Amino acid sequence: MKSSENRIVVLGTGGTIAGTAATAGDNIGYTAAQVGVAQLLEAIPALDRTGHTIVTEQVAQVDSKDMDAAVWQALTQRVVYWLAQDDVRGIVITHGTDTLEETAFFLQAALDPAKPVVLTCAMRPASALSPDGPQNVLDAVAVAGTPGVRGVVAVCAGAVHGPFDVQKVHTYRLDAFGSGDAGPLAYVEEGRVRQVRVWPTGRAVLPAAAFDVPRMTAALAAVPAAAWPRVEIVMSHAGAGAGLVQALVAQGVAGLVVATTGNGTVHHALEAGLRAAMDRGVRVLRATRCTSGRILATPGAVLADAGSLSPVKARVALMLALLGGA
Repeated sequence: MKSSENRIVVLGTGGTIAGTAATAGDNIGYTAAQVGVAQLLEAIPALDRTGHTIVTEQVAQVDSKDMDAAVWQALTQRVVYWLAQDDVRGIVITHGTDTLEETAFFLQAALDPAKPVVLTCAMRPASALSPDGPQNVLDAVAVAGTPGVRGVVAVCAGAVHGPFDVQKVHTYRLDAFGSGDAGPLAYVEEGRVRQVRVWPTGRAVLPAAAFDVPRMTAALAAVPAAAWPRVEIVMSHAGAGAGLVQALVAQGVAGLVVATTGNGTVHHALEAGLRAAMDRGVRVLRATRCTSGRILATPGAVLADAGSLSPVKARVALMLALLGGA
């Protein structure tokens, strides 16, 4: 039986889950972000049997490869609004797979919500012969409606991943996400959540970048997204040089994340460029390009490291730290 005190809000941002193709058999030649979130949910009649009152809102309609700070800012504002409503149990966000891990980490680091904020997605468009989106939405609603769940999580193919660990690990298969060494937080089995790890808490603040959380929170709302600190990623590889770093510094970049080899190692020519950037006031972080493991501190390291954060998440963390006055 539905109750107005048991609402789950579904925020649409586009992605493959809202995509369509010219033919039902085409799972890769589709156009993302074509179906509105209300229409998307109307095609899932099983939602009427969840016991929750479902509210929908279209926050954005983008292919998630094109996700940007402006959408993150709008999404943050709507998440904050809905979480403040006493009768809202949790939030589900429909999202593209390409940058889902970045949005999940951004929301957790920015908000550390006490209620569940569940991102879900699809690897096949809504027009597919056998779309995976409807089941993922049902599973996400089950997670959002489960007592005791908190924080930002991602639900795909029956697995629940945490924001600090989740990564897209496959280009095509339906279970496209993994959590590396840590493993999933939980599994959804026939509408029931089986928890295997604790729900996420905290903001994963960078060890070398303590910042003012209230200042960051105020900046997220008040500073136009176009004026957020620019943080870019460069990669260390065989033959890497300093040219790209020099160009970015000349453009006024505020921070740089270097995707390192192994345990935080950086090509000597690139490292020289990064040190020069630091001398000009640019914040620099190392994050390993390895898909598992973390950077272990080594004696005498000049460049700060992001621990277990991937390069894309380290970029988000550094941007938020700079917003917070780090």
